[in-house]
Amino acid sequence: MSEILVVGSVAYDTISTPEGRAENTLGGSANYFSLAASLYTQINVVGVVGDDYRKEDFELFSKRPVNLQGLQQVPGKTFHWEGRYEGDMNEAITLDTQLNVFANFNPSLPDIYKSSHFVFLANIDPELQLKVLDQVDKPKFVGSDTMNFWIDSSPENLKKVLRRVDLLLINEKEAQQLTGNRNTIQAAREITGMGPRGVVIKRGEYGFVLYADEQFFILPAFPVPHVIDPTGAGDTFAGGFFGYLAKLDSGWNLQHLKQACIHGCIMASFTVEGFGVDALRHLDWPMVEKRLADYYAVISHR
Repeated sequence: MSEILVVGSVAYDTISTPEGRAENTLGGSANYFSLAASLYTQINVVGVVGDDYRKEDFELFSKRPVNLQGLQQVPGKTFHWEGRYEGDMNEAITLDTQLNVFANFNPSLPDIYKSSHFVFLANIDPELQLKVLDQVDKPKFVGSDTMNFWIDSSPENLKKVLRRVDLLLINEKEAQQLTGNRNTIQAAREITGMGPRGVVIKRGEYGFVLYADEQFFILPAFPVPHVIDPTGAGDTFAGGFFGYLAKLDSGWNLQHLKQACIHGCIMASFTVEGFGVDALRHLDWPMVEKRLADYYAVISHR
């Protein structure tokens, strides 16, 4: 079992969906990732919050193997995002983004973090992702995420990141944007030509596409009958994915990557059943095992 270093946003979100509304609910990529991955192994968080960050939100992680030594608290307000989902809820409409203390975030790794074997660079400025990579000591496995904003505004730094990671996790539209290819299968191949050994393309309710070692692995999402809020599903997928690999202390192994994707699917399926991180707060391993068994029954060809 190995520790995972994650750098990403820690935020308060205001979210509206056809199922209701949640104001200033706990969110941010680092939080979603950590709540999922901490069911598997120790997580080392790097991020920043303001002096408005609630005591109970710190305490949430005290119940998990999550090290917050790298979570800076500085004067000011915590990052805030407001968004709305309509119709099939496949895409968020951003209404407001307030970077607040995140605007001046400069990731600094505690010494104890630098030897983490697994590193996940969540969806933040590629320049910050590079700063983190410059501080770690020969990790076994590095993954990253990105989004349309960074593809447009920071393409050169993003290219540098891609040359230094083992695997990119990205959603379908952004994979097509990154490559200029609207064919998802072709886009996956092109992304590995940019540096990563593999790519996971997240497709929301349609599951994922894994391309690694010149092989494809494609499965649907777990069938969730009642979706409340899809925010953070991709980050939770990453948490399950990296959590599984770190628990095995696995380097690059195609069969392990396939199973990691399945664990990512299962974690994401819990996230969408509540607003923000609510569905992850009381998630435990027996619940995960039960849903894994249900999922294997769905995809089995026997």
